[in-house]
Amino acid sequence: MNKRVEFSENIIEFSTLETNCVYQSGKRMKMRYKYIKDPPLFINSKLIQDGWRRFGNYFSKPICKDCTDCLSLRIDVKNFRFSKSQRRVFKKNKDTKIIIRRPSITKEHLELYEKYHIYMEEKKGWEYIPITPENYKDLYMEGASFYGKEVLYFIDGKLVGVDLIDFLEDGISAIYFFYDPDYAKYSLGKYSLLKEIEFAKKLDLDWIYLGYAVKNCNSLNYKFEYKPYQILQSDNNWR
Repeated sequence: MNKRVEFSENIIEFSTLETNCVYQSGKRMKMRYKYIKDPPLFINSKLIQDGWRRFGNYFSKPICKDCTDCLSLRIDVKNFRFSKSQRRVFKKNKDTKIIIRRPSITKEHLELYEKYHIYMEEKKGWEYIPITPENYKDLYMEGASFYGKEVLYFIDGKLVGVDLIDFLEDGISAIYFFYDPDYAKYSLGKYSLLKEIEFAKKLDLDWIYLGYAVKNCNSLNYKFEYKPYQILQSDNNWR
């Protein structure tokens, strides 16, 4: 039997109850999940291409009633050209050190994660939920296999940014990035995404999968700035 058929038996599917939307006030949301223990690369790649997002061994996708504002967006790497302002971001980070390795957890990881989320609660009203080592492992280390990586950013020997990504069959899936707000002048959020594009170009990959872009959400509408891009349509085709 084909391994792709056999693997379907190891997928557990479920959905959440409807709750308040975390992206837009006054709206409701519902999520569909697939639990896949240590998903192989071909499964991960196919699900990301179909608009799912991986966190640990869980893949999620919104199935909200009467709302389609969450748009799956991917950057067209082959046709992307770095602008003058984006090149200035590279220049600001000429001394920033980068390490790419398998996802890990240290005291520095957890302290940086906490600092970032406390800052985002104050800046953008995010709900602050303290992270535990177990939660962090479940979200960012489980299910990473050989394709899941963390990109660590250091300035003057200090860990200032962590970017969690997956190297897929046709691109890079951007999972999550957090940084030290004390180093805001380095535009680390932009820099990490530009580095993903640079990695993809060097590896001859086609896409950066950015997850959901929402025009009316200040935390997610920045993704529309990275052109050219494609949006996953209701017929499950990218255009």
